[in-house]
Amino acid sequence: MSTGHRRHMECEPMISETIDTRLLPVSDQLESWRNWNMPVLDVTSQVPASDGFPAQNRVWKLDNGLLVATTMAPAASTVRSPRLLRQLPVDHWVVSHALRGTVSMETSRGVIEAQPGQTFVLSLGQTSHIRRGQIDRMDLLLSRDTFRDLAPSLDMVTGSVLDSVLGRFLGDFIVALVRWLPRLPDSDAPRLTAAVSKLIAACITPSAARLDAAQGLTEVGRLERVRQTVRSHLQSPRLGPRMLSRHVGMSRSSLYRLLASEGGVMSYINRHRLTEARSRLADSRNTQTIASMAYDVGFADPSTFSRAFRTMFGVSPGETRAATRKLGAPYPALPGPSRQTNTRFADLLCAA
Repeated sequence: MSTGHRRHMECEPMISETIDTRLLPVSDQLESWRNWNMPVLDVTSQVPASDGFPAQNRVWKLDNGLLVATTMAPAASTVRSPRLLRQLPVDHWVVSHALRGTVSMETSRGVIEAQPGQTFVLSLGQTSHIRRGQIDRMDLLLSRDTFRDLAPSLDMVTGSVLDSVLGRFLGDFIVALVRWLPRLPDSDAPRLTAAVSKLIAACITPSAARLDAAQGLTEVGRLERVRQTVRSHLQSPRLGPRMLSRHVGMSRSSLYRLLASEGGVMSYINRHRLTEARSRLADSRNTQTIASMAYDVGFADPSTFSRAFRTMFGVSPGETRAATRKLGAPYPALPGPSRQTNTRFADLLCAA
C-alpha cells in the first residue's frame, strides 16, 4: 500500500449513525423515534400530536465499548422498565450533559433533577423513569467490559449529578469532544477511548463523604467480580454455580443470595451468554455460523440456543442477523460525515 493511500485512509473522518425524524411526515415522526429507541427505552411524547416529534439522534462508535451520542428532541418521558431490561439486558453507563432542558430522573436510588449545564450518570442496567423538557443533550455510553476498571467508581455515582468542579469539567470535555468528533480521523478512535477512560476516572474519584456513605455497598464490588468471571468463561459449558463460586471465592449460598434479584445463578449466566450472542449477530462483519456461535457462548446445542434466544429477544438468531444485514436507507442522506440509519439504537449498543 502506498504512503499516500495509507495517509488517505488514516484521515477518513469518523462517521455517525443518524436518525432525523424531521425528514419524515409529521404523522410518522413519533413512531419512528419510538422504534429507534425500543427496546432500550419506551418513549412517550409530552407535546401535542399535531406538533409531530421533530428529533435527531447522532451516534458515533469510537471504539469497542464507547459510543458518543447527541440528542435534540421535544419534551418526553422515557422508561427503562423491568420488561425492557429482560428484553435487552445491556448495562452500559450513560454519562450525560444537557445544554438545554431540565431532566427529572427516578432511579433505584431515588429522584434527582439535573439542570442545563449539569452532568449526571445513569445505568441502562437499572430501571429508570425520566421526565424531561425539550432537550439538547450529549452522552457518553460506556460498556462494562471496556470500562470495567472504573466499575466501582461509576456504580457509586450512578443515579447522581456530578456537581463538583471536576464534574463540571467533565461536562465541558463532553461538549468539546462532540464539537471535534466530526473533524477527527477514524484512526484516532482507540487513543481517544483510552483518554476518555482516564479523564472519567479523574473526574469521578469518590470524595471522602461519598466513600463514607458507600461503606455498605460492598455487594457492588462482589457483583462486578461475578460479572467479569462470567464474561471470561462464557465459552465453558461447565459454567454454573459450582464453577462460578470457586472462581470468585464465594460460597454457593452467598452466590445464590447475591444473584437472587437477577433471577438466580443460571438465569444470570444465560442472560450474559445470550447478550454476547446478540452482540455478535448485530456486528455485520461477523461471519460466524449461528451453530458455531451457539457452542461458542456455552450452549450445548444450537436448538437450545435458538429457543432461549427467541424467548429473551422475541426473534430468532437468524432473524436478528438478517435485520442487521438488511441494506438500504429509507431516508435521504444528511450532509457531512453522517449517514441516516435504518438500524436501531439497541443494535449500536449491542455492537459496541
